Amino acid sequence: MFDVQREELMWGDRKLVLETGKVARQADGAVIATYGETSVLATVVAMKEPKAGIDFMPLTVNYQERAYAAGRIPGGYFKREGRPSEKETLVSRLIDRPIRPLFVEGWRNDTQVTVTVLSHDLENDPDILAMVATSAALTLSGIPFMGPIGAARVGYINGSYKLNPLVAETKEESSLDLVVAGTTDAVLMVESEARELSEDVMLGAVMFGHKHFQPVIEAIIRLAEKAAKEPRDFSPPENADAEKAVLDICEAELRDAYKKTVKQERYAAVDAVKAKVVVALCPAEGEQKFSPEQVKAAFKEAQSKVVRWNILDTKSRIDGRDLSTVRPIVSEVGILPRAHGSALFTRGETQAAVVATLGTGEDEQFIDALEGTYKERFLLHYNFPPYSVGETGRMGSPGRREIGHGKLAWRAIRPVLPPAHEFPYTIRVVSEITESNGSSSMASVCGGSLSLMDAGVPLRRPVAGIAMGLILEGERFAVLSDILGDEDHLGDMDFKVAGTDEGITSLQMDIKIAGITEEIMKVALAQAKDGRTHILAEMSKALTAARPELGEYAPRIETMQIPTDKIRDVIGTGGKIIREIVEKTGAKINIEDTGIVKIASSDGKAIKAAYNWIRSIVAEPEAGTIYDGTIVKIMEFGAFVNFFGAKDGLVHISELAPQRVAKVSDVVSEGQKVKVKFLGADDRGKIRLSMKVVDQETGEDLTEKQKAERAARGEPEPEEREPRGDRGPRRERGPRRDRD
Repeated sequence: MFDVQREELMWGDRKLVLETGKVARQADGAVIATYGETSVLATVVAMKEPKAGIDFMPLTVNYQERAYAAGRIPGGYFKREGRPSEKETLVSRLIDRPIRPLFVEGWRNDTQVTVTVLSHDLENDPDILAMVATSAALTLSGIPFMGPIGAARVGYINGSYKLNPLVAETKEESSLDLVVAGTTDAVLMVESEARELSEDVMLGAVMFGHKHFQPVIEAIIRLAEKAAKEPRDFSPPENADAEKAVLDICEAELRDAYKKTVKQERYAAVDAVKAKVVVALCPAEGEQKFSPEQVKAAFKEAQSKVVRWNILDTKSRIDGRDLSTVRPIVSEVGILPRAHGSALFTRGETQAAVVATLGTGEDEQFIDALEGTYKERFLLHYNFPPYSVGETGRMGSPGRREIGHGKLAWRAIRPVLPPAHEFPYTIRVVSEITESNGSSSMASVCGGSLSLMDAGVPLRRPVAGIAMGLILEGERFAVLSDILGDEDHLGDMDFKVAGTDEGITSLQMDIKIAGITEEIMKVALAQAKDGRTHILAEMSKALTAARPELGEYAPRIETMQIPTDKIRDVIGTGGKIIREIVEKTGAKINIEDTGIVKIASSDGKAIKAAYNWIRSIVAEPEAGTIYDGTIVKIMEFGAFVNFFGAKDGLVHISELAPQRVAKVSDVVSEGQKVKVKFLGADDRGKIRLSMKVVDQETGEDLTEKQKAERAARGEPEPEEREPRGDRGPRRERGPRRDRD
């Protein structure tokens, strides 16, 4: 019934299996990929007819994780997977980026890729497997896809590269988490987070990954030879005549339009040229030689050629800069009076207002992932309102682009954050893009670094980011530093590098052509380093390091360690004790299972009061020490005194005063403030206190003074005997009888 085809290979010391022909047979292409005990199903479907009225490739990628894959039931009220998680969105983008450039130019059929995680062994991240399975499904589908691609994760552990490290190795041992994808000949996509690694190490990691995913590409080709469908009958539309006609009409004027350095003026000039071309080639009356769609596509191609030719021929860019110059930078901090930390970073016509907020453990984000629920203490959110580019648009929840840009900035900054045990705050950074003309994500990195330092967060070092572009025509190429929006749209590469003056913390690359070589990447990394150094110097004019104190309105957090067996005492029955501490002191308190207690408040007195209260619960009084106390109960044999947090002890009637006391109430009363000396505990654990050896006015210990007075009078030292406590009155005994 099933015509199942399989390919297997050992890859990174584990078996990779690709299988087709059994599941999802009505899709154009379907592959189940298994690595270890992690399995994903990738399916591809493309409509039979092109979508009318569009000038882009209509590709949709949906990566979805199912809780059953890890033997879990989803959290929440409905117990069902809902809107895509952040990871699902990011992996969807990760799959989309390397495959999109490989569809044949002019393909306009709606194409949908759906990847479902079926099994997760909690050791092998499904993202790499999802990319491999997608590549295989596309290669089998008959859709005009110029693949296959391969993908790999690269770690860097103890100075050596590691292919596809396990999840635990990536988190705990590796100083690099890099994902690379590409074809047999070139690299198409890179996504990474690093702990200040050098350009040479990063480039080596990219090439290591490229080399080691070649066996995967070969396996996909072998599978396609057995199971691929017939290629679809598709011929890329020819538009050469329209392109020539457009260039003949507007080349000179288009070159003049792109000499305008102000974005709005340049856009207006380009729109005027476009309107002239449309009138000339698509007149309202008379014969139209070309359709409006053809003219629109041809004009877009003309724009690209004019910009690219000019850069390659003159080494001068749209705004007049040379290839490596960074636009003017203005950095400001402390721009918002009530924020914990804030910065305004402006680079040319790109601007980010970035705000840092510090919180407590209660503010940590709970992440419900296949690996289980965990807490995240560093959050970075990126917002891109339409006014930033002078447009109107829908305002709502963040889209894929906003989530992706925010995660890139998050990866860039996270490696330089102080560890939680040194800085026990939850940190949230929000980047509001107020102007945009090229690389707002890198502006978010720079502004985020400044806002955190303004908030007093002790970053290891400041972080800056820069976006690089590429123009590649045959053997000629030009690498551009700090690209404009037009250079991004009309160029061949978006290459973003973030890091400190010590090394790279994040690297992201997207290629719009068939890929780039090691030589081009080496040039781009070197040029990016120079640009990053320049930007860090400009940022230092505003702030060179973290402020020594937290902002006025930021919460203060005091950390203390208590014995784990005392946690129950601090919390109390049903949380009674800790609620009382919070209510009476006003401080926020978080207790971890390890016994670490975090006390937070913007009021230092509240922190101190809560700290002392908790300390009094978990600490033990020291013998011989004098404490302030309160009489809480009077008995015939003595008085109970609350003297050490919640601890009470007994002052026996014989310890109330130097002279003999007939009645306890003659000396003390309930609620009276007294000073007591802790004598220790009896063999039953009962606490013994004394008032008679303490000067009730000064708190002075009278023990030595009383000894001296007795010695002067020639009196012997009294024998210390255990007080009778609450054992009741002495029992009268009859005369002792002699026993024979």
